[in-house]
Amino acid sequence: MLAITMALVSGCRPAAPAPLTLFAAASLTDAVTELAAKFQAEGRGALRTVFAGSGELARQLLAGAPADLVVLADDLWMGRLAREGAIRADSQVTLLTNSLVVIAPSDRPVASFTWNGRVAIGDPESVPAGRYAREMLQRSGAWDAVSANLILAGDVRAVRAFVARGDVDLGIVYRSDTLGFDAARVVNVPVAALQPDIAYPAALTATAAREAGTLMAFLRSEAARVVFTRHGFGPGR
Repeated sequence: MLAITMALVSGCRPAAPAPLTLFAAASLTDAVTELAAKFQAEGRGALRTVFAGSGELARQLLAGAPADLVVLADDLWMGRLAREGAIRADSQVTLLTNSLVVIAPSDRPVASFTWNGRVAIGDPESVPAGRYAREMLQRSGAWDAVSANLILAGDVRAVRAFVARGDVDLGIVYRSDTLGFDAARVVNVPVAALQPDIAYPAALTATAAREAGTLMAFLRSEAARVVFTRHGFGPGR
């Protein structure tokens, strides 16, 4: 009986690791979706992705939502996660950078750029892209004129959708959000002096599985960099 039991045990296959969970800022949806498919196709393991505004993702982690790795579009939210012990601070890196552009619906001609009309930005209180947009508008001296006609959105992809539907006249989004998106067109690129410092920090969570280090290494690899570049993101630092 003992020999039979041992034979059955020795013939058992080890259970497959649970899928890793990656929380990523909404602006990373296209690039990370492509990379997630590549990660799994190469047999590196199963991967679950969750996309939302950086503030929303951070609040979910602080409330105990399970995740293994988080990539935000905001150092401030990542700093809060570090202070509250939700991430492994020693694992944090600046994965990517980005810049802002102003977009309008593709079917509306713009003879010369002005801030007239309704302008959509992310909510500056919870959406990094919105805070960056406010900073850019303040630097340019346009904030007082624009603020009366602002439409606030829950994330940068919602801003893009408002513009695409023609619900607003202009929207401020990341450069990466405009690549391959034909429903809106870039009508203004703020000069470097007006551009905020936009960084995408990444970190392992405090409860990350051991295999999560492999995912972090993959996102920092040359192959991933090529994909991120094609989607309009700048290199990390």
